[in-house]
Amino acid sequence: MNTKVTLCGIELDNPVIPASGTFGYGYEFAELYDINELGTFSFKGTTKEPRFGNPTPRIAECPGGMINAVGLQNPGVEAVINQELPKLKKCFHKPVMANVSGFSLEDYAYTCLKLDAEEQVGWLEVNISCPNVHGGGMSFGTTPKAAAEVTGVVKNVTKKPVIIKLSPNVTDIVSIAKACEDAGADGISLINTMLGMRIDLRRRKPVIANTMGGFSGPAIFPVALRMVYQVSKAVKVPVIGMGGVSSAEDVIEMMLAGATAVEIGAANLVNPYASRDIVRSLPAAMEKYGIENLTDIIGGAH
Repeated sequence: MNTKVTLCGIELDNPVIPASGTFGYGYEFAELYDINELGTFSFKGTTKEPRFGNPTPRIAECPGGMINAVGLQNPGVEAVINQELPKLKKCFHKPVMANVSGFSLEDYAYTCLKLDAEEQVGWLEVNISCPNVHGGGMSFGTTPKAAAEVTGVVKNVTKKPVIIKLSPNVTDIVSIAKACEDAGADGISLINTMLGMRIDLRRRKPVIANTMGGFSGPAIFPVALRMVYQVSKAVKVPVIGMGGVSSAEDVIEMMLAGATAVEIGAANLVNPYASRDIVRSLPAAMEKYGIENLTDIIGGAH
């Protein structure tokens, strides 16, 4: 069974990638198992300045998933480069995916330029679900024009593959994906969390201090799959699928929908071995469905 795939010119041993925000900077999980078993992973969303994140409580459970409003808590790009990456280098010997967030075009350009210079970084995954502080607080990912602007700015300062991570909280995700591709994106990853909330019946107030948060987990898988299918049909660049993926079968389903690689998010927070277990169970799932090479099935359902 051949599980290898190629993502933006870089070969992966398998398509399984823990998603940003669910795997820290990697070394915490390396205490549990050899994380080199993974295709790669996307590290915690990194911003120009350190961020404390949102007030607590910022996690709420719900059937089929969870809601989080962590608020991009991270030590800032300088600390990531000086402290986190050297620790990672000791336990992970593959290119890592750097996840970048920003609140202005300048933020994105600065952080991507810094991370582009790091040898360990293979791809830049640019999260455009952040509120644009200069644009009235609307997310960069909610209009094709704003999404294309971020893509262009990042492409101007980087040499490494740029993968734009899209928000599902939009009316037409295909037009946004196409705008990113036209602006030079090397790949598209989707979906980021959906917007959800819970209310505490005793307090009669929202459970999360931020009122709303990102809804993730198995419940959103059909929505994610549908969007991956639509986007991969519309663009020529590779697509990374994510959203509620929690088994090797889910990975195969995402790839049939058009994903070249697949990110695992909420499942890592429930079971720290989730991504490793999915990697290990892929060959048996491939055998069950008569798949010799994973690459052969990308977009197979179109």
